[in-house]
Amino acid sequence: MEEQKAIDIHQLTVAYDAKPVLWNTSVAFKKGKLTAIVGPNGAGKSTLIKTILDFIKPVTGQIEYFVGKQSSEYKEIKNHIAYVPQNSTVDWDFPATVLDVVLMGRYGHLGWFKRPRKKDKDIAKEMLVKVGMPSFSNRQISQLSGGQRQRVFLARALAQEAEIYMLDEPLAGVDMKTEHIIMDLLKELTKKNKTVIVVHHDLQTVEEYFDEVIFINQEVLNSGPVSSVFTKANIEETYRQDRNLGEEEDT
Repeated sequence: MEEQKAIDIHQLTVAYDAKPVLWNTSVAFKKGKLTAIVGPNGAGKSTLIKTILDFIKPVTGQIEYFVGKQSSEYKEIKNHIAYVPQNSTVDWDFPATVLDVVLMGRYGHLGWFKRPRKKDKDIAKEMLVKVGMPSFSNRQISQLSGGQRQRVFLARALAQEAEIYMLDEPLAGVDMKTEHIIMDLLKELTKKNKTVIVVHHDLQTVEEYFDEVIFINQEVLNSGPVSSVFTKANIEETYRQDRNLGEEEDT
């Protein structure tokens, strides 16, 4: 029986200033799986995520999203996709409390000009409990450590109650306690048949943490179950330094 797809990408090419970053990329993300995207710096990992999220328009190609049984365009299902950006891309000096940030995950459920209800605040507080930060609700985000900030953004994504979760380097620069909290919660999501896609940098933990892996270096080189695809040969092919298909991505 063929496994159901959550996202199906066909012949995607993405460029910055007419310089291709991803070439003719075709790959499928399986529903209910925890998938790692791995590759060297400048390989196009973040670019792939941002293109899936419609932040970047591709030069060519098509992306299909399967929240239900039928494929959809991004605008039709955007509230069903949650995103955790790289820590370094967030303005942490923005004047907001931890609870304010987590409540942002509920906005897709509210509609325009509607204020969060008691139900939304209860869900946000519940997610702070899940990430181990219930006492931080009124803390300014500028006062948090790197690991705490990452947990708050994960709580925001969880509060969205999405079908697909996309995280860009969520474990970068966090302590081991935070790493285990994040990965345990992501695995819990897949047990509920949610799809989780993670840009990941630590090859040593791929086999422990993930179901599927996608090797990328300006194109998808290999993809599939970690048990069969995560091999020395595929790692060496992906991390070769002489691949000159395009320019480095701007992450």
